[in-house]
Amino acid sequence: MARILIVDDAKFMRMTLSNILIKADHEVVGEGENGKEAIRLYRELDPDIVTMDITMPEMSGLEAVKEIRKEFADAKVIMCSAMGQQKMVVEAIEAGAKDFIVKPFDENRVIDAINRVLR
Repeated sequence: MARILIVDDAKFMRMTLSNILIKADHEVVGEGENGKEAIRLYRELDPDIVTMDITMPEMSGLEAVKEIRKEFADAKVIMCSAMGQQKMVVEAIEAGAKDFIVKPFDENRVIDAINRVLR
């Protein structure tokens, strides 16, 4: 079981991801709507894993990954992207993200990514 922080500007996406993770016996320790919240919540909650949307207002997931990894070198971040954002996904992996999942979420793919990152 992992303690997971979900960051996405769309409430529906956070809810969908939360339901998948809880069903798989993980604990959702917090939710954020943008990169700035992601950084603040990471500091506060010290989650095992963060799922992070790439495109968000105020601060993108890409910028947030860079900031989190600067402060917490061992942070485990899984990027969430819509189809057609491959270039941004590559940038996110280069910035330190451990994996990515594509929207709309496939339950098995989400759980596989979490399990891979936990190893």
